[in-house]
Amino acid sequence: MSSNDLTKQQKIAIVTDSACDLDSKTINQYGIQVLPLHIIYSNHEYRDRVDITPQEVYDRLEEEVPKTSLPSPAEIYELFNRLHDENYTHVLAIHLSSGLSGTFHTVSTIAKEFKDMVITVIDAKTLSLGLGFSVIEAARECQRSFNFEKVVKAANHVINHVKAYYVLSTLEYLKKGGRIGYVAGTLGELLHIKPIISINHEGKYFTVAKVRGREQSLRKLASILSEQVRDTLSNVAIVHGGAEPEAKEIEKVVAGHPNIKELFFGQISPALGVHTGPGLVGILIYPVLRCL
Repeated sequence: MSSNDLTKQQKIAIVTDSACDLDSKTINQYGIQVLPLHIIYSNHEYRDRVDITPQEVYDRLEEEVPKTSLPSPAEIYELFNRLHDENYTHVLAIHLSSGLSGTFHTVSTIAKEFKDMVITVIDAKTLSLGLGFSVIEAARECQRSFNFEKVVKAANHVINHVKAYYVLSTLEYLKKGGRIGYVAGTLGELLHIKPIISINHEGKYFTVAKVRGREQSLRKLASILSEQVRDTLSNVAIVHGGAEPEAKEIEKVVAGHPNIKELFFGQISPALGVHTGPGLVGILIYPVLRCL
């Protein structure tokens, strides 16, 4: 049997989790399978973006800061089992940073139980639309080639090149959730220092720059975005957590920029918002082509 025949026989599914922050239109357009993370309050548990919206989480933060959890093993097994029953031969599962969540490891463990499907599980080592970009590119490659090897390669290429930068109103929620990473903030909070945060090769947060005050930190974020797209054709996402007006101001800075191929805008998932608190503004940049 030729390699072309093998390719034709491949039925490929793309799986991710709700931290990808892709909108429902994109998810439906590419047939992406999404495992929702969970938001856990003292009296109820919600599925991220299914039973609860980001804004609802922010509106309740003063009342209660919920806990979060990864999709349950039963949910993951059920999804893989359904894909098996629907005759998928190959599955690419791309999940948020293992440095911030146990989702990648749990999915990897359960995937081993499905011996008659080829399942590759990838740690995106990032989150939000940084993760979303790799999912989109994998799905597009799937539609182009129906070749699993090329689909996996497309996802890994994005993961190796995507960049993420965030500004938070406070580091309090990262500390409470144990996800502060390499960002030191106690003295900085007293001095109104607002760090620009990124994610390293371990998938953990670290400080890129320290800026005094909220307004200056947002200007710095806009400056980083302008610098990043100056010589490179890029896909860009601007995301926020309960800070739409400020995120819109950054969007205005680069809207119509000739080096931005696609511009995305959205609110981060509730499961991410729990750990960042209200006031997050972030930029995700995927360089598509170096300009001459």
